Amino acid sequence: MNKVAQPVILILYVVGIYIALPAAMIWGWVRWSRHTQPRTWLSILSLVGFALATASGLLATSSVLCAHAIAGFPFYDPLLLRIYRWGALLSLSGTVFALIGVWRPGPGTAIGAGVGALVGGGVGAIGGSHLGRAIYDWF
Repeated sequence: MNKVAQPVILILYVVGIYIALPAAMIWGWVRWSRHTQPRTWLSILSLVGFALATASGLLATSSVLCAHAIAGFPFYDPLLLRIYRWGALLSLSGTVFALIGVWRPGPGTAIGAGVGALVGGGVGAIGGSHLGRAIYDWF
């Protein structure tokens, strides 16, 4: 990869996954709590999707903190593989529920949170320790 492109992609990844996605989730929960219109079954499905995507994000955050506390996971660690499996299941389920709730106006936050958590977890799982190590070394 190009010597200039690699740090740019790393910075965009860090900003997108670790700053923009949590900010969007917090903004979505604040917006949802201020929502005064009556709740329909589609809006409840969208809420379930958003809650599952938030759970996936919290799992990712807690796994990063756990990795720093124990000085990283070894390759094919059963706990790490279980975290990947649950993270993918939560974010994919969140995306599906958000897509089902798409027929009501304004479900973009739930869909974005689900897809963002899925992409963030997928890139983390594919990159494994290489991406995590690059981010750890960079900070």
